[in-house]
Amino acid sequence: MASSAAMTTSHPTHRWRFPETPRLEPGFLADGARRGLSERTLHILAARGHAAPGDLAAFFDPPGATLHDPGLLPDAAAVRARIARALDAAERVLVFGDFDADGLTGLAIMVIALRALGLDTAPYVPDRRAEGHGLSLAAVQRARAEGRTLIVTVDTGTTNVAEIAAAGVAGIDVIVTDHHHVPARLPDAVAVVNPHRPGSLYPDPRLAGTGVAFKVAQLLLADRPGGAAAALALADLATIGTVADVAPMVGENRAIARLGLELLRSAPRPGLAALLAAAKVAPESVDLDTIGYAIAPRLNAGGRVGDAETAAHLLLAATVAEAEPLAAELETANRTRREMTATALAEARTIADRDPAAAAVVIAGDWPVGIIGLVAGRLAEERGRPAVVVSSGVDPWRGSARSAGGFDLAAAFDACADDFERHGGHPQAAGCNLLDGRFDAFRGRFLRLAAEAAPADPRPQLRLDLAVLAGDVDYRLHGDLQALEPTGPGNPRPLVGVAGMTVARARAANGGHAQLTLRKGREVIDGIAFDRGDLVGLLAEGDVIDLVAHLVSRTFGGYETLQLEIVDTAPEGTLERARAAGATVPA
Repeated sequence: MASSAAMTTSHPTHRWRFPETPRLEPGFLADGARRGLSERTLHILAARGHAAPGDLAAFFDPPGATLHDPGLLPDAAAVRARIARALDAAERVLVFGDFDADGLTGLAIMVIALRALGLDTAPYVPDRRAEGHGLSLAAVQRARAEGRTLIVTVDTGTTNVAEIAAAGVAGIDVIVTDHHHVPARLPDAVAVVNPHRPGSLYPDPRLAGTGVAFKVAQLLLADRPGGAAAALALADLATIGTVADVAPMVGENRAIARLGLELLRSAPRPGLAALLAAAKVAPESVDLDTIGYAIAPRLNAGGRVGDAETAAHLLLAATVAEAEPLAAELETANRTRREMTATALAEARTIADRDPAAAAVVIAGDWPVGIIGLVAGRLAEERGRPAVVVSSGVDPWRGSARSAGGFDLAAAFDACADDFERHGGHPQAAGCNLLDGRFDAFRGRFLRLAAEAAPADPRPQLRLDLAVLAGDVDYRLHGDLQALEPTGPGNPRPLVGVAGMTVARARAANGGHAQLTLRKGREVIDGIAFDRGDLVGLLAEGDVIDLVAHLVSRTFGGYETLQLEIVDTAPEGTLERARAAGATVPA
């Protein structure tokens, strides 16, 4: 049996990159020390670009104190004035929200805020299959039929020139709140509240659609008795949408998430309490992973395989009794969604395998529109390349894209605009409706763009935050890393390179995973390598390896233990050679 690193055949499947660590200024070190932060944590923050004056305050001060003035949003004054007119005239309002978790939570925020002001407000969620993304003419017709003279969009609307013009002809004003790519021509709306607009003075444009809705709620409720607190109480919804939309977990998004997590853990609103119960999740255990893997998929499931309005009604439910049957309906839809996704993903992988050297995955098949984004996301994650998955089962064909390796999907789709009826999105995710017969032309153009941007080494990149010896993996290290929570895009879970772990056991775990028992001196630590069942045949007892992992703490049977969530492994010495070839990281 192998007993030396020379026999190890597990070579890294990723490129290990060590970022440069800037010199820490005395003032930054002193501020960190006052906050109880270790120098190791400060090195990680500095390497992530958080070493400027005031950065630690923005990261660690009470979150309510780090929110920005919503009056700085584009067209904020126009929004206030139009809502004031609606109140004076007792107008009826329609809130139009997109059918994903970002749009749904933003819609709930806006409906709750407008109703708190005293406005007759109705939610509207479009049918994904019949209406697609963006403000629809069907919604305009609904507003007209119900005598609603104001539409407020959430997480959409910036590109809906024709639909907003049609609303105007019908005597309906539109306020757009959105965060998506801003085109050269804006719609003729009363206001276009989008922090990405040219000339915007808003300090942090990285808000998700639900984040923009949250800021508009703050804007509108600020002058009402108890309004400021009522607006902050909507942070739970804004947190869910922010996580679901994979918005950067830094700046104001981080502040919103810190506020929202506290609400979700301590006092979840009725709809979310029912949803958590259906998912068998204890509220006090909720974290951003819970949102990403339990809450958001269930909210999305209605729009993917059922009726998205179910999720909207759940979020607006006044009692748990009202919410429970809605949560059960979403639970059933989520099970169906998982089954459909698994089938479509297997088919998509087969098609993608026909062109393994392509710089991107661009495929089409007769798959439900509601799941192509999920399939694209899995393909992009697995292959480390941008992925576009097109449903050919609808007319027009619809595509959904997910990025990898920093590829800008919004810019790429703009470059392919003459292949589309319409398109939109942002650098990480985008969607389109294809013109008839243009798939092949679009595929060729997109692949050329991806090839021009592709790195020389096609393996996905891992950005390591620090490197340690096996004996340094302990609760002190875990505490240093925990200071960065909540983590997410833009502030990812810290990746640690660990040198010199000895394999004691490698066995297969259910679901295609590998369960490892590792030795660090006389102590042992468990490791789990998700979707890396291949490691069982590559590692043997006695092999000494380097690895890259997340360090987590798990509780089982009342006992808390450390565990390594292993992302990649390599023969002993790989970590030191990689670090010597690039920049140094704190040890």
